[in-house]
Amino acid sequence: MLRMAASGFALFDTEIGRCAIAWGDRGVTGIQLPAAHERATRARVPRRFPGAREAPPPPDVRRAVEGISALIRGAASDLSAVALDMDGLPPFRRRVYEVARGIPPGTTLSYGDLAARLGERKAARAVGQALARNPFAIVVPCHRVVAAGGRIGGFSANGGVTTKLRLLSIESHVPPRPPGRAARRRSRHPQRLRRRLWQTNTAGARRPRDARCALEALSHGSELVLVAGGGTGEEVAASARPEG
Repeated sequence: MLRMAASGFALFDTEIGRCAIAWGDRGVTGIQLPAAHERATRARVPRRFPGAREAPPPPDVRRAVEGISALIRGAASDLSAVALDMDGLPPFRRRVYEVARGIPPGTTLSYGDLAARLGERKAARAVGQALARNPFAIVVPCHRVVAAGGRIGGFSANGGVTTKLRLLSIESHVPPRPPGRAARRRSRHPQRLRRRLWQTNTAGARRPRDARCALEALSHGSELVLVAGGGTGEEVAASARPEG
C-alpha cells in the first residue's frame, strides 16, 4: 500500500456515513470513505497516513469537505478546484486520476473509454487497477467508471458495488421505487432477480436502468448479483447484500 505524507486529518459526516480527509502542505493527500463503523474509519487513517494528527481542517480543506458533503447529499458541487497532492504517485496513475476528474456527476465512462482518452486504448485493465488504488475517493470519482456494456464493475471501498450504486443513484437522482407487488415478488424470489440482472447486463443495457434495477433489489433486502468485467470476456458474478 502506498502511504501518502500528511500532516493532519479530520473526520466528517456525509449521507453515506462518516468519512475522513487527510492533508499536507501541497493539498489533500487522501480521502477515506466510511468503513463498517467510525472506529474502523478512524483506525485506517494512521495506517494510510503515518504521522498525521487529528486537527481542524484549514480553510481550503474545509471547502473541500463542504463540497464532498454537498455532492454526496445530491447537491450541485464542483470539486475541480480541490488541490490534490499526487507526489509519489506513478505518472500513469496521475494521468488516470486527472482524466477521471473530468467525468461530470450523473454520467459514467467505461474503463476502456477512459483508457482511450489517455491515448492507451489497450490499457483498460491498468486503468481499473489504478482506480482500485484511488486515494482521493469522490474528488477523483472512480465510482463513475464502469465496466463495458453498462455493467457496474467493481468498487474497492467498504460496501463494494452497493456503495458504488448508492453514489451513482444520488448523482443521477434515481428515485427509489415504492415496494409494489412486483418488487415484493422479486424480493421473495432472488433466483428470478439474478436471472433478470444477468439478462439486463449481458444485453448491454445502459447504466441508469441497471442501477435502478439493482437499487430496487437492495431496497427490499434481496441478494444482488451483478456482472463485473472489463470487456475482456471474463465476466465475474459478484454478490452483495445491503448493510445493516
